[in-house]
Amino acid sequence: MVVEKRIVIKNESGLHARPASLFVQIANKYDCEITVKKGKQKVNGKSIMGIMMLAAEKGSKVTIVAEGDDAEHAVKELESLLLSETLENFDAKKEKK
Repeated sequence: MVVEKRIVIKNESGLHARPASLFVQIANKYDCEITVKKGKQKVNGKSIMGIMMLAAEKGSKVTIVAEGDDAEHAVKELESLLLSETLENFDAKKEKK
């Protein structure tokens, strides 16, 4: 199964430092292949260096592409991170589940 989702990053920090680390931690929980695209750049979603190279700030448009049996779950969780305005909001959402 291939799942593709275009997202406008709402997190205040974009995909830098801690959010990038969290993104990679989440991505690595899943068996599927995860790719993140921004403009003409395309990186491995499970690589901290790749994610950092995107320099994706708040308001950036990225596309997450996941391929594998658990692709849908992976994209949903990664989308939730990118759409949370702060990491505290993301952590609070996770704790409610």
